[in-house]
Amino acid sequence: MNYPCSNNDFLSEHVALLSNSYRMLLGKALITENHTHETLAEALFYTPFVVVSHNTAADPVFNYANLKALALFGFSWEEFTQLPSRLSAEPIHQLERDRLLAEVSRNGYLDNYEGIRITKTGARVLIKNAVVWNLVDSKGRCAGQAARFEEWEFL
Repeated sequence: MNYPCSNNDFLSEHVALLSNSYRMLLGKALITENHTHETLAEALFYTPFVVVSHNTAADPVFNYANLKALALFGFSWEEFTQLPSRLSAEPIHQLERDRLLAEVSRNGYLDNYEGIRITKTGARVLIKNAVVWNLVDSKGRCAGQAARFEEWEFL
């Protein structure tokens, strides 16, 4: 997947998957409709909260990060979209992360999640009040998982 920009409509198909799945599971919009950008996909890329997603591979790899996520975690788009999502947690926290994702798989989503993640430089970040949800395509198949959060604290 290429870096979100006007040439690829800010990955509007993937953002539609993120947004539609969020609305279906949580009953509300991922991002408010009264944004100043031309498209929802552009607005989500520039929004001041973090949104990331990963695919359904046996070892899921991140396939989306908005600008706030890239800045927070310190990765370029190319680096982030090649990173297995398990590496966003320190080894000591990976079992907890696995339990979280299993619960999301069973229940569709989890809100008010709190957990420790690591940046590219190894800095520890406590994410707070995160929503993690399943991505469900138009045929009802699981297409990955995503997370949204706007609160974090460097430890």
